[in-house]
Amino acid sequence: MEGKAKRPLLTETGINYSLAGVLPVLLTFLAVTIFRAAAGENYESYDSYKYLCYLLPQLCFAAACLLFFRRSGELSAREVYSPCKWYYFLIALALAFGLLSLSELNDLFIGLLEKVGYKRPQSTLPTLSGWYLLPAMIVIALLPAIFEESVFRGIQVRAMQKSGWGLASTLLISGALFSLFHGNPAQTLYQFACGAAYGLLAVRSGSVFPTMLAHFSNNAVILALVSAGLDEIPGNAKLPLYLVAAVVLAATLVFLLFFEKRGNQRGKPAGGTKFFLAASVGIAICAVEWVTALVQGIS
Repeated sequence: MEGKAKRPLLTETGINYSLAGVLPVLLTFLAVTIFRAAAGENYESYDSYKYLCYLLPQLCFAAACLLFFRRSGELSAREVYSPCKWYYFLIALALAFGLLSLSELNDLFIGLLEKVGYKRPQSTLPTLSGWYLLPAMIVIALLPAIFEESVFRGIQVRAMQKSGWGLASTLLISGALFSLFHGNPAQTLYQFACGAAYGLLAVRSGSVFPTMLAHFSNNAVILALVSAGLDEIPGNAKLPLYLVAAVVLAATLVFLLFFEKRGNQRGKPAGGTKFFLAASVGIAICAVEWVTALVQGIS
């Protein structure tokens, strides 16, 4: 048992972030090289390739989590995957719906990027019509909800709180790292808001399960809309939908911030140097991916 606590909790958490950033890059590069050699220059158009690009990172996240739980003696899988009160799942659904209201804010941010020549990246989604929607729901909605939440809210947020970080520090830093991790300039603000909101839900509920539901709901709705041929919400429905979503989001956040008290601690990010040093490789990789995506979008 002594061997499990070789490194402090925040160091192990930083290593977990680095592994979550590095392993998908290495494995995807290897897989793409093999796939390209087998399928030729048009390899990116194959649905099997697109599924592979979504699936490999999730396998890497699962491996990073397993390694973390084997090594860490301060945070167990039982603590991360703990039960919670039933109403947090209703809050999770409300939060997922409410975050739709931030789409306009994200569009404004994209508008600023477009002023310097940025173009939105083309969709990398596989075929979603008919029964093809089912495997997409599993690989693109369900698996990321399980494994990304395990890394970011299950391990990262829980470790920060357990190490004495204040609520504000935990939400801001974990939200920023979640946004950076996705390497998508067009969704930077939206991913940060989602990361911070999911982090707040994880702290208040004391469980990662509600954030998994919120994450899945978010991804599943997007896939369902695209499958139905609605890449964007129709203009006549957009304003009332976003207004209702904004009210729901505001009410949900007010409840979580002011009426729930669990994890409502104050404190600086103690031991932050250990965390950021251990996470530096992952942060660097994610930052390079973000900058590369921005430059490719401008060129």
